[in-house]
Amino acid sequence: MIIEELARYGIAHTEEKTVIDASPAVLIETAVERGEGELTSTGSLSVITGQYTGRSPKDRFIVDTPDVHDKIAWGSVNVPFSVESYQKVKSEVIGHLSERRLFVVHGLAGADRRYSRKIVAICELASQALFVHQMLVRPDEKELRDFGDADFCVMAAPSLKLDPEVFGTHSEAAVLINFQERMILVVGTQYSGEIKKAIFSVMNYLMPVEDHVLTMHCSCNMNPTSHGTTVFFGLSGTGKTTLSAAEGRLLIGDDEHGWAEDKVFNIEGGCYAKTIDITPETEPQIWNAIRFGSMCENVVIDPETREADYFDTSLTENGRVAYPVEFVPGAVAKGRAKRTPDVVIFLTADAFGVLPPISKLDRNAAMYHFMTGFTSKVAGTERGVVEPQPTFSSLFGEPFMPLDPNVYAQMLGEKIDAGGVRVYLINTGWTGGPYGVGKRMKLAYTRKMVEAAQTGIIDDCEFVHDERFNLDVPTTCPGVPSELLNARNTWEDRAAYDETAERLAQMFVDNAEKRLKTMAPEVRAAGPHPIMG
Repeated sequence: MIIEELARYGIAHTEEKTVIDASPAVLIETAVERGEGELTSTGSLSVITGQYTGRSPKDRFIVDTPDVHDKIAWGSVNVPFSVESYQKVKSEVIGHLSERRLFVVHGLAGADRRYSRKIVAICELASQALFVHQMLVRPDEKELRDFGDADFCVMAAPSLKLDPEVFGTHSEAAVLINFQERMILVVGTQYSGEIKKAIFSVMNYLMPVEDHVLTMHCSCNMNPTSHGTTVFFGLSGTGKTTLSAAEGRLLIGDDEHGWAEDKVFNIEGGCYAKTIDITPETEPQIWNAIRFGSMCENVVIDPETREADYFDTSLTENGRVAYPVEFVPGAVAKGRAKRTPDVVIFLTADAFGVLPPISKLDRNAAMYHFMTGFTSKVAGTERGVVEPQPTFSSLFGEPFMPLDPNVYAQMLGEKIDAGGVRVYLINTGWTGGPYGVGKRMKLAYTRKMVEAAQTGIIDDCEFVHDERFNLDVPTTCPGVPSELLNARNTWEDRAAYDETAERLAQMFVDNAEKRLKTMAPEVRAAGPHPIMG
């Protein structure tokens, strides 16, 4: 049967050369035998992905077919690729895979079976097959037996290198998404995050367009008693994973979710966490998940003891570990909340130190900050960064959102109205001054703010309006010193605060005018605006 399935995709193969839906143990054993990786002291499979240790945004393309031409938000993120060049690459991939031992995985994207898509991944590496198995929702025996034709096929050929002059690619690597053929090609890169994000990009198109389900790059947790549900949006370094893994809450998922009419659900069946600088004290959930069945990427391993050094960045600062969500204590294995979110939290790490630690957003303000997706880079994070730099990533996941940002924002607005959803902006960044002068907001205080938002206690406090940032800011919050809640009052130099805050407000305005042209006037009006003329 598998031979017939491969043949439908043009791959000529034999039973002897094909490994189908193997267990993690078999895939790990095979990967070690083939020299793809080694076991660490904790039992995790460790692999090195070579030249590519992270996503390569310039190598990701969407095939420009008639069915999507008028729907995709084309630009520097969603780059068009010709059908002709795609067919050349696909033919090369098919020929490449036909000559190799293959590892085939059947899985689901979307824990809610009403909206899930059947995915088949055809991999030349056992380690990548393990990654796919752990990251997708794993079908039960009956679902696997009755799988039938897949809704989307992924072909992963990391050892195949492309000639850009021949194939029209940017480099020797390429990630091509073809919605018409329901095909994803991941070529020339072993970094498994490309597979995960390509599948997520596909779901970010299919579910809003075909199912009217809002897809989100966010984490999600749930109160085990009341079933109150919170989604957390935030770019790297904002605390999204840490804050959603809270004591007394059940984790639905840490990265990708769908918001249907009656519930929110995980799109994935696993987690893909950064490992840099982790310790049992700082990230106990991730630390304890690095065990047999998980896969580490680009983590330095001692050749004698096989112990990992998570502080060694000689390979990359983007060391990762992939593991099934079941490895997280308190996670909801089915990946579905009992209901829709009642609280939405946008997280920003403001290194300028001028945004309030917590503020409440109305519908238009929520749509504004969703479309804006602000955080900031700090000195030392990238070469040449010597002072805080703003980062705006629409929907807190712009590289993976094929449609116009306004499509997703309008859906969020509808859900806020329909469910009476409460929305908050929480600044996990700096207070008392900018990066280098002030200090990072204490995690304990941020957790108290999150709790106050989730319980609704914060709504009983007195609020004042910040004219410049157009935000409603509480004057008190249980468990948080009141003097921290007004960002301006934490600065010794109030004039310096005003100057910095004015500059950031203008950055918001400039970003919206330049990059968010479809933003509705009432939404644009809900954002920050300079007040010093």
